[in-house]
Amino acid sequence: MSEHPRIAFYDFDGTLVASNVVTRYAYLAKNQPAKVRAVLKYTKLVLGIPLWVGLNLYSRRLFNQVFYREYRGMRRDWLRELAEPLFESVIRPTIYPGAKSLIEADRKQGFRPVLISGALDFALEPVVRYFGFDEMICNRLVYQDGAATGEIAPPLIAENEKVAAMHESCRASSAEMGESKAYSDSSSDVPMLEAVGRPAAVNPDRRLKRIALERGWPVLDLRKGNHVDHR
Repeated sequence: MSEHPRIAFYDFDGTLVASNVVTRYAYLAKNQPAKVRAVLKYTKLVLGIPLWVGLNLYSRRLFNQVFYREYRGMRRDWLRELAEPLFESVIRPTIYPGAKSLIEADRKQGFRPVLISGALDFALEPVVRYFGFDEMICNRLVYQDGAATGEIAPPLIAENEKVAAMHESCRASSAEMGESKAYSDSSSDVPMLEAVGRPAAVNPDRRLKRIALERGWPVLDLRKGNHVDHR
């Protein structure tokens, strides 16, 4: 056992669950109190799917900046009221079978579990309780007079900002990055995986799987109810 505290960092969308920021926003858009506004927002989302897919492939950071503008005008109290229904309806049914056992196994090995995601705080709070994360690093909307402005409070968590947040988390708990773990499904998170001593690709996209195999990183599949190394 290491004499230093150790952290295991987990990405969320695609890593622990099949849902994502778009499916969660779709639920919120459809359930807005004003029905006309709900129809308009949901229709705009559907028509914009090709744009969102392309933008996400181009830059996860830019995707977050642009996509979260869709929250403009949504009330903070209303979003928090829907956090639990959102979890039960959209998130919980898409949790991968092997996700919770992986986190529990890391905790038993002495790792402190930390969720690090570009998703929004109110949506992740029930997730933190369900999995028992010790810390949540995520994006947060800016509000003015109780309504979302469409902006994200800095720092915007994506790509290299994830790495900076991981370093800060380690400093705060006197943990070593070189002794920590990180899990992600996306090639956009290669910097996050490179930053720790024990990276693992989980349900990886094609590019990340190739990189993981080249570098000898474990390749895990949580969709099958286990976390077997498929190198």
